[in-house]
Amino acid sequence: MPGDGAVRYYQENGKAKALDLETSEDEKRRTRGRSLRKKAMTASTKLTHSLKRRSSRRVADCRYAAISVNDVRDAKEEAAVNAFRQALVTKDLLPPRHDDYHTLLRFLKARKFDLHKTILMWSEMLYWRKENGVDSISQDFVYEEFEEVQRHYPHGYHGVDKGGRPVYIERLGKIEPHKLMSVTTVDRFLKYHVQGFEKAFSEKFPACSIAAKRHIDSTITILDAHGLNWMSFGKVAHDLVMRMQKIDGDNYPETLHQMYIVNAGSGFKLLWNTAKTFLDPRTTAKINVLGNKFQSKLLEVIDLSQLPDFLGGSCCCANEGGCLRSEKGPWKDPEIMKLVHAGDALYLRKMRSLSDEEDIDIKLYSSKTSRSEITTADASPNLRQNDFTQQVLPEFIQVRPNQWRPAADRSAFDSVIERHVQAANQTST
Repeated sequence: MPGDGAVRYYQENGKAKALDLETSEDEKRRTRGRSLRKKAMTASTKLTHSLKRRSSRRVADCRYAAISVNDVRDAKEEAAVNAFRQALVTKDLLPPRHDDYHTLLRFLKARKFDLHKTILMWSEMLYWRKENGVDSISQDFVYEEFEEVQRHYPHGYHGVDKGGRPVYIERLGKIEPHKLMSVTTVDRFLKYHVQGFEKAFSEKFPACSIAAKRHIDSTITILDAHGLNWMSFGKVAHDLVMRMQKIDGDNYPETLHQMYIVNAGSGFKLLWNTAKTFLDPRTTAKINVLGNKFQSKLLEVIDLSQLPDFLGGSCCCANEGGCLRSEKGPWKDPEIMKLVHAGDALYLRKMRSLSDEEDIDIKLYSSKTSRSEITTADASPNLRQNDFTQQVLPEFIQVRPNQWRPAADRSAFDSVIERHVQAANQTST
C-alpha cells in the first residue's frame, strides 16, 4: 500500500532518533562522570598540597616571639625539634597550645634527645593535663587559703637575675609542716603548685622575655635553709615534696636554670655529698649548696637591688609580708603586661585558626567546587553539589587528614567516585 512506506519510514526514523537520543544520554552521562572524576582528582591534589604545607610548616615560635628578640638557635637542636614535631603531628599529639619551639626543645633535653623516650614523656604529659584539667586551672581553681599557707610556708618570686630570669625563693627554715597541713590539703596544695607553674608560663616568663629581649623559660631558685629542722618534716611533708618534684620533672622539665641552697649546715652538706652521687650530673651541676657565706656567690648572678635584705641584698619591700609577698618583677609592670596580653590575644587567634585547620583542609576545595565547579549542570542528577563532601570524601577519608596519602590511593579514590556516579545514574533511571 502507498502509505506503508511512509509508515515504515517514520517508524524506522523514530527508532533511529530514539537510539540517537539514548546514545546521546549515555554519552552525556559518561561525560558527566569523567568531569566529576577530573574534579575529584583536582580536589585530591589540592588537599594533598594543603596537607604538605601543614606538615612542613616551621615550628611555631613562642607566643611572644614577635616582641622577644635574640632568639638564637642551635642548628642541631632545631633539626631535632623539627623531627620531634613531625612525629607528634603524625601521631596527633600536638595541640596548638603546645606547638612551641622552646617547649618541644625542653622535653627533648629532658630525655637527652632520645626521640622515642621524648614522645612517651610528651604523651604522658598531655594525658596528665587532661586528667587534671590543667589547661583551665588558672581560671577554675581558687586557692582561698593562700594567706594562711603563706604564713606557714614563706615563698614567692622576687626580682630577676642578671640574665633576666625570675628568682623564686623559699624560706625552708620557717616552714611549719603540721600547721601548713592544718589549713590546706595535699591535693589542694598540689593544685596551687601547678597553677603557679601555669602562671609562670603565661605571665612571668613572657614578661621577663619582653624585659630582657630574649626568650626566657627557666628560673633561679634560692632555698634558705637557715633554722631548718629536719625532724619537723614528717611523712606527709616528705610525700608532698616528692609529689611536687615528680610533677615538675614530668610535666615542666628543664625549667630550673640554677638552684642555690644557702645557710646549709654541715649535716645538710654531708647529706648532699652522698645524695648527689645518685643523681644525674646535669642535675647536680645546677645545684649549689652554700654555707652562711653565700652573698658573694649570689651577687655573681643577681644584682643587689633584686635580692631581699635577708639574703644580703638591698631590697626591703614596704608592702605587708615584705619581699616575698611583693611579687617584684617585670610581670608587675603594667606596660609590659599590656604587651603580654596583646601577645596572648594574637596567640589565641592563631590557636583557633590552627584547631580549625584540618576542617579547612577538607572544606577548602569542597566549598569552592560545590559552588563553581561541581554543579548540577555537569554532575549526575542524584550526585548533587553537596554529595561530594557528604558521601564521597567521608567514605574515602576515614582517618585524620594528616594521615591521608591521596597520591598513593588514586585508584581507590577513582573507584569510590565511579561507584557513586553509577549509583546516582541507576537511581535516576
